[in-house]
Amino acid sequence: MREAYNIYMNDLCISRPERRAPAPRSAPEADRNHSESEAAGDGPSPDPAAASDSSNPAAPQDAPPMLTPHQTAVAVGAMADAVRRALAEDRAEDDITTRWAVPDGTRAHARVVARQDGVIAGTAIPAEVYRQLGSDVVVTEHVQDGDRVHTGQDLLTLAGPAREIITGERTALNFLQRMSGIATAAAAFAQAVAGLPVRILDTRKTAPGLRALDKVAVAAGGVRNHRLDLAAMVLLKENHIAAAGGVSAAIAAVHACNTRGVAVEVEVESTAQAIEALRAGVEWIMLDNMSIEDMRHIVKRRGSEGPRLEASGSITLDTVRAVAETGVDAISVGAITHSAPAFDLSLLLTPTAPAGGGHPARFG
Repeated sequence: MREAYNIYMNDLCISRPERRAPAPRSAPEADRNHSESEAAGDGPSPDPAAASDSSNPAAPQDAPPMLTPHQTAVAVGAMADAVRRALAEDRAEDDITTRWAVPDGTRAHARVVARQDGVIAGTAIPAEVYRQLGSDVVVTEHVQDGDRVHTGQDLLTLAGPAREIITGERTALNFLQRMSGIATAAAAFAQAVAGLPVRILDTRKTAPGLRALDKVAVAAGGVRNHRLDLAAMVLLKENHIAAAGGVSAAIAAVHACNTRGVAVEVEVESTAQAIEALRAGVEWIMLDNMSIEDMRHIVKRRGSEGPRLEASGSITLDTVRAVAETGVDAISVGAITHSAPAFDLSLLLTPTAPAGGGHPARFG
């Protein structure tokens, strides 16, 4: 496996945002810049402003920060674990079709070829698949995560035992197709708001067990990551608010307990709730399924010194630019991970020895 998976998994931009204005809190400001990586023993995270200009929410999408050691470890560990589970699910150790049909000792070359234009992600995974299979298949990557690719382009080449190449091809392609599909969808949303001071964000609507890889793919497409998990920040949603007795009550309860100094965001569904949240004091307010007119009103009411505003709810490529033009700071889009079409790829294999013929066989 690579020492460091060459990806662009962003520092979570929502869980540790720069504040627009002070708000009531129970922990000192200095504690707020400590990341989960510090809790894991990796030391405090760098000031987000050092990696990118947080006063311009559009800037981080153009220049993703470098991975922290903790993030690199999480990404690499998630990749190895996901591959292990996928191979076990596929019973790769007992591939009877390949073992019975392909002569032992047959060697081959193979190419992974793009069948559409888009953005690639997951390029380190095929090598990890064949490493875990225990084979001597050599994988050569011709692209990196985040590269734009075109129909017919060779993305990776493989050389080694034909049996092992065929046994691992579906697992390798499944990861590449999912992650590249997500990266391509993310890139489309980023392009749709190009030139506007707004961040596109992902959500936790990821495939169970694959969240870290889904978020890696999002970042490869040029979009920022929202919170990684429930411990990354406070995000008060409608059921929290209902159970707590209202917006103000929920925020007050969180402020009383927030000795970690994590960022607090609250989801609101009306202008009245938004005004209540503005008065209560939080870092972020999520405007859920609001009209363009209501979002503009809240942006104006917030002014230049209030919390950051995030729009969310049924936002599509057709509507995202109009939402961005209201002046919100961020737009979260669950469809990037939960509805991205699989990227069209094929693996083309050519036997080299001892089998003859030399006619490519397509697997896709």
